[in-house]
Amino acid sequence: MKNIHMVTFILLIVGGLNWLLVGLFNWDISQVLGGMSSGLSKLVYILVGLSAVYEIATHKQNCKNCGDKGMSQHGGAM
Repeated sequence: MKNIHMVTFILLIVGGLNWLLVGLFNWDISQVLGGMSSGLSKLVYILVGLSAVYEIATHKQNCKNCGDKGMSQHGGAM
């Protein structure tokens, strides 16, 4: 499970940096991969999206700040 978490985390970083590049420079990383119609670009976008779903579903059990220990450290409030 730790390997899956690391892969999804890296893919989410790639996705976040891509959005930063789009926002600042109107440049999409998919241009390098052959454009939006490229199968490779679509695969990367699908993997980033699935990574987000996986992290949403498993975040609380993986996060040191959001798990049971984190709640007691924050006094039960975030």
